[in-house]
Amino acid sequence: MLRRLASLGHSASEDQLPMSPSPGEDQPQEGRTTGGLASVFKGLAGGGKLTKSPPPSLQSLNSLAAAQAQPSPSTSTKQADDSPLPVALRGLAPDQLEQYVKLKNKNGQLSERIAAATSLRYTIRDFPLNPVLDIWYAGKDLINENYPEHARQIGWELLTECAKYTAASELERREYFETLTAPANRADFHLQLAALEDLTTKGRNIAGFPYDIFPLLISWLHETYQIVKKARRRALRGNGGSSKGKSAAAGEDKNFSQLFVLLKDVIKFNFKFAREPVVGDLMSELLNICMKTASEDDLMACINVIEALVTFGTIPNGKLKDCIKVLGTIHQQLPHLQKQSWHTISIICRSHHGQSTVRILLDILRTYATPDDKQKELELNREVRGALSVLKKLLHKSAEKGYPPVSLALLVDGLANVAKSSYPKIAAETLQLINSLFDDSHNNISSMVKDEHWSSIFEVAALCGTKAVAPTFTDSESLLSPRQVPEADNTVAGQLKCLINRIEKLLTQTTDLLQRDECMEFLTQVYHALPDSAAGLVITYFKEHRSCFPSDVEWQKNLDIVLDGFFLARHRDPLTRLHALEIVIELYDFLFLTQDLMEDDALGGLVRRVLSGMVEETNTLVLQDTVTFLVKVSQTADASLLDDILEGLKKVVATEMSSSPLAMLASPKSGSFRPGQTVYFGNQSLSNVVTRGYVQIFIRTLNTDGSKASKTFAALVHIARSNSCEVDARLTAMKMLFRLRADAEYQIYLTTQVENESLAGSLYRTEASLARKLAEDAAHPSRLPRAESATRPSRGMSFTQGQAGDRGLSARQTHVPKPAVHQGQRLWSVPDADALPEDPAERPSWLLISYRDENDAGGAELGSTGRTVLNMSAWLEALLSLFHNGCDWEVYSFVLTHLPAQLSNHPIFRGAIPHIHELRRFFCEMVKTSTFQEPPLSSGLRRSDVSNCLFHSLTMIMSYHEHFQKMDEDDLVRTFMHGISDKTAKTCIHALQVCCHELPLSVSKALVTILQKMSQVITQPLVAMHILEFLACLSRLPSLYSNFREDEYRIIFGICARYLQSVRDKKHAARPTHSSEPSTPSIAVAHHPDMLGHQAANDDLPQYVYALAYHVITFWFLAVKLPDRPSHINWIAKNLFVDSDGRATNEEQAQVTLDFMQRVAFSDACDSAQDPLFTEEFYGEIQKRRWIIGNSIVTIRQAKETGWAEITRRYPSGTSSFAIRVEFSPMPNQPAADQSDAVAWEGRFQHGITIFPSHLLMQLLAPMPQMYDPAIRPIPLPDDDTVNRAIRIFDKNSTVDGHKVGVIYIGEGQTKETEILANTIGSPEYLEFLKGLGVLTKLKGAMFNTQGLDREYDIDGQYTYCWRDRVTEIVFHVITQMPTNLEHDPQCNMKKRHIGNDFVNIVWNESGLPFKFDMFPSQFNYVYIVITPTPQRSFSCMREMSQKRQDGEAQQFSPFFKVQVMSQLGFPEISPAAEPKLVSLKALPRFIRLVALNASVFSLVWANRDGEHVSSWRNRLQEINRLRERHGPKGAHYGLAHSSGSAGLATATATAGGLPLINSNPGNAPVSGTQSVMSNGSSSGGSTVGPGGMLSDYSIGGPPSSTNSGGSIGSRPASGNIRDSFSSLRRSSVATFFTSNTANTSGSGATSGAGGGSGNDVSHRSSMLSTAPSSTMTDGHHHGGHGQGGRGNGDTEALVDAVDFSKWT
Repeated sequence: MLRRLASLGHSASEDQLPMSPSPGEDQPQEGRTTGGLASVFKGLAGGGKLTKSPPPSLQSLNSLAAAQAQPSPSTSTKQADDSPLPVALRGLAPDQLEQYVKLKNKNGQLSERIAAATSLRYTIRDFPLNPVLDIWYAGKDLINENYPEHARQIGWELLTECAKYTAASELERREYFETLTAPANRADFHLQLAALEDLTTKGRNIAGFPYDIFPLLISWLHETYQIVKKARRRALRGNGGSSKGKSAAAGEDKNFSQLFVLLKDVIKFNFKFAREPVVGDLMSELLNICMKTASEDDLMACINVIEALVTFGTIPNGKLKDCIKVLGTIHQQLPHLQKQSWHTISIICRSHHGQSTVRILLDILRTYATPDDKQKELELNREVRGALSVLKKLLHKSAEKGYPPVSLALLVDGLANVAKSSYPKIAAETLQLINSLFDDSHNNISSMVKDEHWSSIFEVAALCGTKAVAPTFTDSESLLSPRQVPEADNTVAGQLKCLINRIEKLLTQTTDLLQRDECMEFLTQVYHALPDSAAGLVITYFKEHRSCFPSDVEWQKNLDIVLDGFFLARHRDPLTRLHALEIVIELYDFLFLTQDLMEDDALGGLVRRVLSGMVEETNTLVLQDTVTFLVKVSQTADASLLDDILEGLKKVVATEMSSSPLAMLASPKSGSFRPGQTVYFGNQSLSNVVTRGYVQIFIRTLNTDGSKASKTFAALVHIARSNSCEVDARLTAMKMLFRLRADAEYQIYLTTQVENESLAGSLYRTEASLARKLAEDAAHPSRLPRAESATRPSRGMSFTQGQAGDRGLSARQTHVPKPAVHQGQRLWSVPDADALPEDPAERPSWLLISYRDENDAGGAELGSTGRTVLNMSAWLEALLSLFHNGCDWEVYSFVLTHLPAQLSNHPIFRGAIPHIHELRRFFCEMVKTSTFQEPPLSSGLRRSDVSNCLFHSLTMIMSYHEHFQKMDEDDLVRTFMHGISDKTAKTCIHALQVCCHELPLSVSKALVTILQKMSQVITQPLVAMHILEFLACLSRLPSLYSNFREDEYRIIFGICARYLQSVRDKKHAARPTHSSEPSTPSIAVAHHPDMLGHQAANDDLPQYVYALAYHVITFWFLAVKLPDRPSHINWIAKNLFVDSDGRATNEEQAQVTLDFMQRVAFSDACDSAQDPLFTEEFYGEIQKRRWIIGNSIVTIRQAKETGWAEITRRYPSGTSSFAIRVEFSPMPNQPAADQSDAVAWEGRFQHGITIFPSHLLMQLLAPMPQMYDPAIRPIPLPDDDTVNRAIRIFDKNSTVDGHKVGVIYIGEGQTKETEILANTIGSPEYLEFLKGLGVLTKLKGAMFNTQGLDREYDIDGQYTYCWRDRVTEIVFHVITQMPTNLEHDPQCNMKKRHIGNDFVNIVWNESGLPFKFDMFPSQFNYVYIVITPTPQRSFSCMREMSQKRQDGEAQQFSPFFKVQVMSQLGFPEISPAAEPKLVSLKALPRFIRLVALNASVFSLVWANRDGEHVSSWRNRLQEINRLRERHGPKGAHYGLAHSSGSAGLATATATAGGLPLINSNPGNAPVSGTQSVMSNGSSSGGSTVGPGGMLSDYSIGGPPSSTNSGGSIGSRPASGNIRDSFSSLRRSSVATFFTSNTANTSGSGATSGAGGGSGNDVSHRSSMLSTAPSSTMTDGHHHGGHGQGGRGNGDTEALVDAVDFSKWT
């Protein structure tokens, strides 16, 4: 039979096709056929969808027709069967009988027999006949394998119909059974199986063969499985090739499936006929198929058959164990069949085999042992896993439902045995079972373990947990596909995690858990697999029970768990690791306290274990707390341990430096940031965490161990220097390094005030400056910088193309930089509250110093006490390296901003002077050659912004000039000079202003070049003010320009004139109206650091700067040598009164400036006062008359009898007074009037002759005949109260510029207003400063303006310091010189009333703390000039140094002081000290005085910004004009304020000179004034001088005037004759009367009285501040209707000639 089945297993021939399927049957998919049950499980578990057996394919009609045409195989000749018919057939119908005959005829045509069989089949089906057996015998040969397929098919169909005959006897049925089950063609097996199924009525009726059916089916099952397996293998081997092979496999699968169905039905209805051996064979075959099949349908069919056996029969005892193993394996391995397999197992368990089943399952676990055979091991593993799966299911079934109980002890024993297996899947299944004990489907603990000890269970779980590794698979596995990937929950790790979570839940939610300690012990055993929440429970448990302390027996083991399992486990959550670190820190504290009782290296060992994991640390939070712990340890660590700590921290930095770009991108710190956003700790790099730790170590060891601090300093310098280190780490290091300072004794300390907000604002590193930039960018999108080039490095170098090669870049810098989270971001800003991780000590370190003088005995002695010298040279070397090699822009900009402030502290670099030299040289070279690093385009900065920062550093380096040679100082000045022509002009000008005091020789050498450069940029916005302030300062330093020539002075005057003309040009271009001076626009706020001192171009502080230009002219005219002054007058006058386009102008400021010039052009004499002895008591009756002549008030007091007279002339810029007496020529030929001796007539003085004041005026000032124009005549003033009062008010206007400046001394540690104001004494350096600031002057009886200080009762002290020059006077309100009475004035209000009302205060701050602007609340304190000793010195130290300087014993250099101008919010930046400057003590008083003077001048403008501040000189001029308007002829135009057109200008220029021209007559005794007509031949219109030397209305722009009778043209008396005529003059003081009243009648031009209307003497502010329009331009219409005037060259030349008094003096 096997051979028959084997032959049938071959493929049919091409002409033999399988039969068509029955109608209604589906065409199933082809199945996979891999060998073995393992393969089927593999496929079922995930290898693909398994298929069911398909029916045969359809038969084509052509094949059937060909088969019918084929002759019979037995004979080719038809042989009729003549045998007689059976009796039973004689009753058939003729046609049926005929068909029967044909069927029975074996020798007939095959086609006829087939047709007859078909006909009879339908007859039997439709009409059951008695002769069925005869028909059976007649046609049964058709199923012979020798017949064609179609013939066999018809034969099987005929026999099947016969087998259905229900009336057949058992014998007949036996016949049918034997025929149908006989060996047949394998291709007809489905027909054979169908026939048997019909014969048994689907297994219900097996009469005739009850004991033969089971062996037959078992045999068929075995044979069919073998054939099916081969068919499936061929189908798989074909790999989708032949469709016939696939169809064959599908057909066999269908047959196999139908066979299982028939077998199940037979068992269901006829199991009673199955003998036990047969059942045993059946079970064996079924289990064999299960172990080898690869089809899900096969397994399902086997399970169904086994279930039928269990349900309707029984399983032999010998097969129960194997059955349980197989079912358990299926249940565990195949989730799709888990329900069916469990249903079968549950039936077995609830049967009489229940206890046996449990015993079998437990025995599988308990007897498990790993065999040597690998295949056997795999089989055992499958069995164990199946047993575990069934037991897990069985544990939750109750006995009430018939399930057998499971012994916990035996179960745990078995679990402990299998847990030893190295197979991870067994461990996972074991843990899964244990999980079921603690958490059933209802989240409850199993009743089996609820009240039991859990230790043994947890030991098993812990042992299984050790197998928590990645699963491995092999191809030899038979039950589980090697390609199946288990779900995460089915792994050891997943099940262990599930168990841990359940235990954690029990611990947290159950308060009365009896097994709490056992649970905690279990968690500690599986610490490597604990989630962070469970790890937290363990850590908390350890902390509560102090399990890691030596008091615990297993403390070291527990410590290992904390360190290795929690803290050093980098995969854990940072909070868990930090929690573990807390235990380590607590343990360290305990061991530190008990270190005498512990092992020698217990502390060090603990710290080193912490250090062991730092190299690979990647989490910043954990590293941050670890570093904090190490910082704490370092304070008390010995040298060896400290070195280990520093080395461990260094390795972290080195590891990150060597990280690849990909690692950087994957690091936890990667993220994104908005522009301008600042970087916080959560996003910092690992190197930055370490660097902050270094900083903390330095801060904490600064005052405790200099050696530790020095080592840490070296590490910080290394980080700051390395371009491969993270930028944020370098910045953190620099934030500390740049805050290093040293006091006067070279003791190191850290400052919290870097004082660089303004400089940081220039780089947009403050919030306000950045906000302003963003607003500007938003308002002007076109100004946004273009995107960075793709090839431009994002970090490291920022050089432009072509520069990198010149910088000597390192190899690392030439590579593409590694990405960083801060790319393109601003990583620092000012102010930075978190610059230092903790607050530094307030006092300097006694152990760490910056310099040790080996020649100083005291310093050598201190060195022997363990003081460490900090190597600041290394820090400067690092900075030089950064500038040489370039670096990231964030670092570069940080250095630029912070370096100047540190350089201001000289003691910190006292031991690094050679590096200061190199820094100066390199900075100068970079600036002059423009080789510094450029800012990135995205920053919005320019190269000039970088050079500006470099100039700030050079300004501080300049303070080291005492260490420089002359050539170095010259190089510094040349470098500053180089920056004047750039946008760095302001910074360089301020630096040069300091150089004037500190480096006078170098400045003097380059001064002309400096002035020439300034002349080129004077018209640029934002620069003019600083240039003019520089020139004002320079004018008071005559040693710098002592060798100036005339043309060099002319440069300075040209600078001022060019600025004035540019302002006028801008004004005329802006509006068509004609005003003499620009109006006052709004003043830009520039004081606040964030405003950077930048004003808009149209807000160039016009009032102050415009008047400052006149101020510079005034002072530099005084600076010119006296003999050379007249040569400059014409040039100055021309530029003051004529614009660049030839337009004439006549401003009040120009008038008073020229007025002062004519008073000092020929003499340096000051104002003269009236003689107090010129009274009637001594001179008899005195008459007084007053006139307005030009821009002056002339008062003549004439003694009627004695001939003496006093002439007082009041100018806008001053007052002069003279005493004169008339000399009469002797007249010997005439008798005396009183008949006296004729000798008396020969005398020069004639007593008894009455002389009135008008006589003197007429003789000296009023020539005859008078001009017809009354406007230009001397205007007599009436002698009434109105005029007297006006004169008194006029005299109260000071002729000098008066200022008041407060001086405040703040002692050491003083912060309160009252204690500061109560100071009555200052430090020696403060007193030395006061001595240079001014002259100590007694207040009582003082005749000058003391600016509010009491002059009668010494209420404000007996003395004060004052300073005065030719036009300026400063009174200093010094609080230490004012009396202090705390009993009557505890708040010191008597002092504050002065200080609080002073616009400017000088603050000498020795408090050691930053000065706060609001320390003295007052709305009038606009400016504080803060002077701070640098370095900070104690009072005793300063006294000792001062004594040494006085005794000449001081070896150190002159002390330096930091000067910074602080101003009220909104106050513009108007001082060179707006940025801190360092000034030596010897230059300090002069520098401060000039700064205070400029600040006071501007404060007066600022205080009157809503209106206008009128200077004293301009006020005096306006008073003169008001008197002229009031008392002059009506209808005439007087003064500059009311002049219009050329006529007004003519009058103004004519009267500007003061007293009329005088002409001596040597031939006559009386002085006869003559009228002169002076003309300029080159002038088109000519000019006419009216009475009193005044120009007529037609002098400019009008028609030519004829000369008056008696006039002389071009007459000019010799000055000697004039002096002779006044030889009897008695002066009450040095005066300039004649210099302003001598007529110049040279033929080269027409002149008038001296002046023109400008002066500069009343006060500094009177010469500078008044800039409001008071006269109109001269291009208006002539008031008399004579046409346009003042536009031609002749007009302007006439104007210049009129005011140029040098031509007629």
